Amino acid sequence: MRSTIILAAVAGMAAANPIVARDTAVQDGIDFDVFDAVPEPTKVGPAVGAVSEKATYNVASASAAAAADATQNPVSSDSTLAARDAPVRDNSGCKATEPAGAGPTTTPDTYEAFMANPVYDNIANNAPVPDGYSLAFSDLTASLRNPSYISLITLKSFDPYLCQQQCDAASFCYAFNLYIERDPFYTENWTNCQDPKSTVNYKCTLYGANVDDSTAKNNGQWRAHFHVGIKGSNAYNKLAPPPQQEGFSGPIALGGAINAPGNYMGAKYYPGPFNPGQCAAACLATTAYDKRHPKSDGTYDACNFFNAYVLSKNGAPQGTYCSMYTVVWDKKYSTNYGQYRGSDRYTVSQSYGYSLTNQDSGKL
Repeated sequence: MRSTIILAAVAGMAAANPIVARDTAVQDGIDFDVFDAVPEPTKVGPAVGAVSEKATYNVASASAAAAADATQNPVSSDSTLAARDAPVRDNSGCKATEPAGAGPTTTPDTYEAFMANPVYDNIANNAPVPDGYSLAFSDLTASLRNPSYISLITLKSFDPYLCQQQCDAASFCYAFNLYIERDPFYTENWTNCQDPKSTVNYKCTLYGANVDDSTAKNNGQWRAHFHVGIKGSNAYNKLAPPPQQEGFSGPIALGGAINAPGNYMGAKYYPGPFNPGQCAAACLATTAYDKRHPKSDGTYDACNFFNAYVLSKNGAPQGTYCSMYTVVWDKKYSTNYGQYRGSDRYTVSQSYGYSLTNQDSGKL
């Protein structure tokens, strides 16, 4: 799994490894070297106990980092914790309150009763699907843990339209997860507020790639002796294509990833939300670099087309994969839907092609 983009790390990589000029060649599937070169994830969902988290993904900075990286690194061909034993639980010191949730609580006020309460199932199953979105899954007992995580908002009602509005307002949001969470009413501790009474929150989390139930793995945690529970977890995927990119035609929806018989320049990979703008920046920067380092005959490799897609590992979206080419390739070449590396399965989704509006001849 990979995290949202770590700009400092990308900038560091950009300064590290200049590379010799390449020859365009036949493409041999996914280049895992560019995937492996990126740091492992640190943020795949909201922090335990959080009621809101602002988006930290900066589109302009991400594209600038991609351009810098392409110039200086040119392309070449949790499980729920076990409960502790606590025969006597002291709640005499419960004083500091957490934000009060808007959802109905359960009687008796226990984790087991919460998880068995059909009220929450009915809420989730009767929720509408907003126009422009499809239902990825419904009424699960776990929320998403996904490397494309963007932000968290706590709502006053279980309303997919309100969560959709948050997604539509966020840059590069392609999915959201709306769920019901049992949280402590008081801030817990191990001394004298071990198992406080509960409050119930409606939580909305945003993601930068389409999702499915394979990454719905957050089924609650322990906060001291208080058991956090999750019910009615619904997820929705945006149907709209990614945005246009200045200087390029497209996006053109492809099947899988392009697997070209020639004129392949190389690839770049950026963890986090799906952002073809990083590919566009890398494509232009690659051409500029090659133009400054022409071949002996006065020609250079010009990036005239790129394929941007979401690369997933074992069903979990990892980030934006960019393949670059000197010529435009037709949709019929988008035949790579994924491949195995050992026991890990890598798959391709949200694959789109962009062609340079004014094609570059590659001649000085």
